[in-house]
Amino acid sequence: METNFLRPTFQIRNIRQFIAFRVFFNARFYYPVFTVLFLDFGLTLEQFAILNAVWAATIVIVEVPSGALADMYGRRNLLIAAGIIMVVEISLLCFVPLGNSRLLFAAFFVNRVLSGIAEAAASGADEALAYDTLKSKGDVNDWDLVLEKQMRMQSIAFICAMSLGAAVYDPDLMQRVFDWVGLNVSVTQKMTLRFPLYLTLVMAVLTLLTTIRMTESVHTEEGECLEPKGCLPSILRAFKLTFQAGGWILKTPFALVVIVAGLLFDHVIRMIITLSSQYYRLVHLPEASFGLIGSGLSVLGLFVPGVARRMARRYSPVSNFWIVATLTFSGLLGMTFFIPYAGLIPMVLLVVVMYLIGFFISYYLNQITESSQRATVLSFKGLSLNLAYGIIGILYSLLLMTLRDQASLASAHQNSPVVENVIFINSLAWFPWYFAIITVGMFLFACWRLRDVHAQAP
Repeated sequence: METNFLRPTFQIRNIRQFIAFRVFFNARFYYPVFTVLFLDFGLTLEQFAILNAVWAATIVIVEVPSGALADMYGRRNLLIAAGIIMVVEISLLCFVPLGNSRLLFAAFFVNRVLSGIAEAAASGADEALAYDTLKSKGDVNDWDLVLEKQMRMQSIAFICAMSLGAAVYDPDLMQRVFDWVGLNVSVTQKMTLRFPLYLTLVMAVLTLLTTIRMTESVHTEEGECLEPKGCLPSILRAFKLTFQAGGWILKTPFALVVIVAGLLFDHVIRMIITLSSQYYRLVHLPEASFGLIGSGLSVLGLFVPGVARRMARRYSPVSNFWIVATLTFSGLLGMTFFIPYAGLIPMVLLVVVMYLIGFFISYYLNQITESSQRATVLSFKGLSLNLAYGIIGILYSLLLMTLRDQASLASAHQNSPVVENVIFINSLAWFPWYFAIITVGMFLFACWRLRDVHAQAP
């Protein structure tokens, strides 16, 4: 089936702007050097950990109320706010002076808070706006085509951001580039430190311009979810709508099962991806290849969405659940063998699952959610995924503490890197069985919740 931009669905302005928003908002050129960027600015590893915790906590706190505000006062307004915040948070890092550790930490702290707010404001609102626009001005059955196109375009942008972001951060490479074009400039790490941030600032401006070009959907202009014109935003009403959406999810078995199934896969695989660089080292992949691997894995985003669309149309949700569960378990189990070089294959399987799950959650959840609370429900989805990720992070930390005590007793005379590797290898051995147990639990939960449901699943 044709999915190019000549199709009538892609002539709808909000659909095109939705795809552009996802591309610009997520194309962050500092991602391939994320950790070292913080450290090269002069922050410590402890400060880096604190800042990441602040970012995650901000998203969890703001996620659902932002969805309710989007349903009440317009999804476009929340997206414009996200664009403005993105410009401000990136500008902070682009122009904050170096040398003052307290000022730098304060700037990064504000950046992480603003980044979390922007993520929460965008989460749910962009998808709700696009879906309701398609519902009113096009064919809602084309939503899977929109998701496929969006994921492909975002993957292309991510490949470019990963490759170019790492390249411009390298002072030796940039020195050669400057010499080649005839610029008599001495390039240092201090100079290239901000190059990925400058590129991301361009993306932030494009994000803001994209949101301004959006139009509010028919529902949010005429529906009952909006306050009368001239009324100030009501936080109490936002939380009321939030609780209503939460109640709807609990009372709608299929919606609850979709969200729980989503977090089941997401939190495990996201934790594995967080640990990927250490895993790559232990399967003998050179560190210089990590950026190329990240770009290569992003290429999957060009093909997997098309497969997901066909799976969603051809198979039942239950069949798709077991397909992705099998792929996930195979990937997790394969990683425990730490096969040199070929150990990359299990990681490929897990990345494929992440694309499939992202598609399926949006496909199924949007089909059964009412327009009046779409953004709020999608924000609940985002909240649940982040909470699950936070919980497994805590569980994994406790596991590492236990394994560290055991490794220290058994390897008292070994050097620290060897002990760290042993701990990591032993920790990954827990993941496939942890996943298997919670998958069985999830399936039993789904059978119980859907026991009297015959027509809610699409």
